[in-house]
Amino acid sequence: MLDIKGLVKVFSPGTVNQKIALKSIDFSMKAGEFVTIIGSNGAGKSTLMNCIAGVHSTDEGTIYLDGQNITRLAEHKRAAKIGRVFQDPLKGTAFDMTIEENLSIAYNKQRSRGFQPGLSKKDRELFREKVRLLDMGLEDRMKEKVRLLSGGQRQALTLFMAVIANPKLLLLDEHTAALDPAAAKKVLELTDLFSQGSDMCTMMITHNMKAALEHGNRTILMQDGQIKMDITGQERDAMTVETLIEKFEINNDRMLL
Repeated sequence: MLDIKGLVKVFSPGTVNQKIALKSIDFSMKAGEFVTIIGSNGAGKSTLMNCIAGVHSTDEGTIYLDGQNITRLAEHKRAAKIGRVFQDPLKGTAFDMTIEENLSIAYNKQRSRGFQPGLSKKDRELFREKVRLLDMGLEDRMKEKVRLLSGGQRQALTLFMAVIANPKLLLLDEHTAALDPAAAKKVLELTDLFSQGSDMCTMMITHNMKAALEHGNRTILMQDGQIKMDITGQERDAMTVETLIEKFEINNDRMLL
């Protein structure tokens, strides 16, 4: 489903500020896999995601998604197959539009609609039924502006918008880091729910090593622009935060939470 070969990204090449952010990354994911990504600040986690999403161009290597070479494809064209949720709950929604209007934008991003009403009765019924899955009572607030939602509600809605059009890949960049513990727990539960029973690949960056081992079915550790660890199955099941710290000499208080 996702196949990356020899990916290299260099910032400010040829200057005193040159930074090799990704060093010949080889990485692949099968349909339905959920990979959690850990690593210290500057390890290359977000850069990898940004290269996949098309935010950053790549200097070397190729990226294939669902059999298509997207290495040079524009970011807005990749968006038809890629859903993304950021750390900031304010980034994923149009704050001055209603819940149902936001859902309509996300739901129709892969569709050519021509000239027709933005929201049909059928659309409204569909969105109301789907948003009930969030179990937050938002199905009774569909005409409210998104700015009135709490951070947790807004991030849950953003996550739902990212998957409503059935993308091939979901990118989660520390999407619970800005939430309180209760809201973070709820959003992670929804993440598990949406990732199960589908062919969608999920990549989740987190500084929380405990969450990285508890969610998904595969964990990678990035250090200095490279993938230093890639574990799954029984090896991952047996791994603990303590053994991770000892084996890879991790020293980052934020990652111990």
